[in-house]
Amino acid sequence: MSESRSPGLFVRLLLTPLRLATGWNRPPRLLAWIGVAMLVLLRVSVGWHFYTEGLDKSSGDFDAGRFFAAARGPFAESYRQSVWDWEGSIRLDEERTHVAWSVFRQGLKKHYGMTPEQASEVDQAYLRAQRQLKWILDSNADAIEEYELGRERISRLENEAMRDGVESLGGQREAIRDEWKQLIAPVLVQIDKVWTIYESEANSIATEEQEQAGYYKLGKPRDVWIDTSVVNPIIPYFDLAIGTCLILGLFTPVAALVAALFLGSVFMSQYPPEPGPTSTYYHMVEAAACLVLAATGAGRFAGLDFLFYALSDRLWPVNEEL
Repeated sequence: MSESRSPGLFVRLLLTPLRLATGWNRPPRLLAWIGVAMLVLLRVSVGWHFYTEGLDKSSGDFDAGRFFAAARGPFAESYRQSVWDWEGSIRLDEERTHVAWSVFRQGLKKHYGMTPEQASEVDQAYLRAQRQLKWILDSNADAIEEYELGRERISRLENEAMRDGVESLGGQREAIRDEWKQLIAPVLVQIDKVWTIYESEANSIATEEQEQAGYYKLGKPRDVWIDTSVVNPIIPYFDLAIGTCLILGLFTPVAALVAALFLGSVFMSQYPPEPGPTSTYYHMVEAAACLVLAATGAGRFAGLDFLFYALSDRLWPVNEEL
């Protein structure tokens, strides 16, 4: 019998990503049928959970900031800083807000191809939003001044490393931070409403025909590269994509590993976890389940990965040396 021809380097380079995405080694021979059935059940269950979470988040007003803002533990500050305008420095900056609104105003006019009359209405909405913002800032000048002074106090507390080693003082610091945030929270809520109303009013000026171009969103300036203003629109589609891949058994090792990293980051945001309705224990358990799916290449059992794995194994048999 003639020996099978070993694939060349170019073919191996092409097949390596496919092999990694479906499972490198052969499926375990000692895995009983009951074990296979349980892996398929686990994969579909986790996939369905991600898929339904994605549907729920895409149809509602999802905001990861509410979760990140409640972060605790050694990484709490990093999670909090990922919340858009966590300390309100952007919204309390009148000039910076005007710039963001002006950029939105000009972009909206081009997006809809507005007439001069419509452009004038947009300008009026812009001026109204400016007046509303100024009234809010002036009316709450004392609270804003006290908040800015509190920012310096919080900064000093953060730099006092000695407090990190004393649980009672650490709790005191968190209490001071919460009180500080509550001081400005009502003001930021009012400013958020102005942002929302301005965006809605400006878009409502477009005619039905112009609305076919799609709703034009008011962009948010950022102080960091990635924050919740970037993440929020992505997470629903991320959940849907992970859920679909796991349900279909498509590129399961990659999808499961990414899901495990995502769930692990959620778990660490509330570390150490505590029992209760907001506990992240189940995130840790589901992350471990995803690692099992990734390690076993569970998509090759009653999944599309079986077809891709069979193709790669035919072109590049697993038992061949690299």
